Amino acid sequence: MGRYVETAYGTETVRAYVPPSLPPSPAPHLDGIRQLLEQASLAVGRLDGLTGAFPDLALYIYSWVRKDAVLSSQIEGTQSSISDLLMFENGDVPGVPVHDVLDVSNYVAAMSHGLTRMRSGFPLSLRLIREMHDVLLARGRGAHQQPGEFRRSQNWIGGSRPGNAVYVPPPPELVDDCMGNLELFLHEERPDLPVLVQAALVHVQFESIHPFLDGNGRIGRLLITLLLCARGVMGEPILYLSLYFKRHRSAYYELLNRVREKGDWEEWLHFFLTGVKETANEAADAARRMMALFAEHRRQIETLGRPAASVLLVYRHMQQTPILSIVNAAPKIGISAPTVAKSLEHLRRLGIVREMTGKQRHRMFVYEPYLAILNEGTEPIR
Repeated sequence: MGRYVETAYGTETVRAYVPPSLPPSPAPHLDGIRQLLEQASLAVGRLDGLTGAFPDLALYIYSWVRKDAVLSSQIEGTQSSISDLLMFENGDVPGVPVHDVLDVSNYVAAMSHGLTRMRSGFPLSLRLIREMHDVLLARGRGAHQQPGEFRRSQNWIGGSRPGNAVYVPPPPELVDDCMGNLELFLHEERPDLPVLVQAALVHVQFESIHPFLDGNGRIGRLLITLLLCARGVMGEPILYLSLYFKRHRSAYYELLNRVREKGDWEEWLHFFLTGVKETANEAADAARRMMALFAEHRRQIETLGRPAASVLLVYRHMQQTPILSIVNAAPKIGISAPTVAKSLEHLRRLGIVREMTGKQRHRMFVYEPYLAILNEGTEPIR
């Protein structure tokens, strides 16, 4: 367990929690979770193996990063949906406040930045974490919350002030030391700790330090995926736990506190590994359904004869942008607006897309069967 220190905030003195350095001492007992650990590892391996079967891996990653962006941002209180994000990226007006969509769009950009840097050989480090945070809060509500910098003032979780908060992280003067120790663990070779266990430990530690004024939850969830990629457990960033954490929000927050207050790492590890197993299995199932859907619709399009070539171009674009307008799509696809319109009409007659506006001008079309797969679990939290 960690320690508590007294820190002043305004006129009151509060107790702030300082987590011990990783790895935990005493070490977590893994005997009771060996079978679950093996099941979770196998599930991740099967999901990773699908990357070679997916016709367009970049498209799959594109889709899943955006789904995780929506889910992770919903946990933080936004009401944005995948449709809102896609409309925003397509230059159209979303159905929720623009700040909500900016938060989600920033998350996509932060993840993309981290992955690009790591693929170029840059290590998972405090510098990279700060860079991602800078991107995450570059626009929108968080722009004035010290993007890319560890906090220089006290923050808290729950309540109106630290004195009545649910949790008070370390004082600002201890954040650098705490994060420095976390970085040492990130770079340390630990053959005694399975990588999934390391990811579980790192997530709790980051959330306990809460090093930024805003965006800690989103960066903390991104760290899980980035660590698994950095350690070679996954070749591509295709596992995201935001949906699992969203489904089990109460248990998630309770178990974080139990680690801090009682050092109960075992229960947290059981929860985390269960989430990895369930999430990997669900993602693999969704990937298979997406591949089957794309294959079936491509077969239908190829029966069209001469129009098939241009229809396939539009269909391919709709796999990347399941909601589009003719005006915005034409220059991106590289064909004329009338050709896009005719191709969309073919797709509509085949039952692949649906016109969603009911207008004669500025019509928008949605690739509904595909979007339905992406939307699974993304209903806004009420």
